[in-house]
Amino acid sequence: MTQLYEGMFLLDNQVVRDDWGRAKGVVTEALGKHGAKVVSARRWDERRLAYPIRGRKRATYLLAYFEQDGQAAQALRHDLDIDERVLRYLILAADALPEGEVEKSEAELQAGFSVPPPPDDESPGEVATEEEEEAAPGGERPAEEEESDSGGGEAAEGDEEKED
Repeated sequence: MTQLYEGMFLLDNQVVRDDWGRAKGVVTEALGKHGAKVVSARRWDERRLAYPIRGRKRATYLLAYFEQDGQAAQALRHDLDIDERVLRYLILAADALPEGEVEKSEAELQAGFSVPPPPDDESPGEVATEEEEEAAPGGERPAEEEESDSGGGEAAEGDEEKED
């Protein structure tokens, strides 16, 4: 008996930036290989990760709904575990397909979705590539802030203790 599943897949941004279709195909091909019928698969978002996964600080989320026999789930999970392009995934049984999900997936296909460049009005730090994030000095403050804290750091710490 087939069951409807919802899957959230974190994809390696290097693969996504090279070719979104290929990155999406990593998941859809794995699903098809294990007998799943993909109902909907679309880009959900790109986000900074809370902690590095396989050395990556950002990932693109792919949201997919698919029908599959429960018996094939273990083999699918095995393939996803060994695929380096899939950083993490979560697969849950779904009661029903959310309203409008198929339309969102079809709209992505019709638009020929590709990963858009960051808007010009955002600062580079907000949408930095992994290479830029790794090259940026971690946690350094501008010289102005360092000077204002020198000599006054101990008093500020003492004030914080009194407030507690």
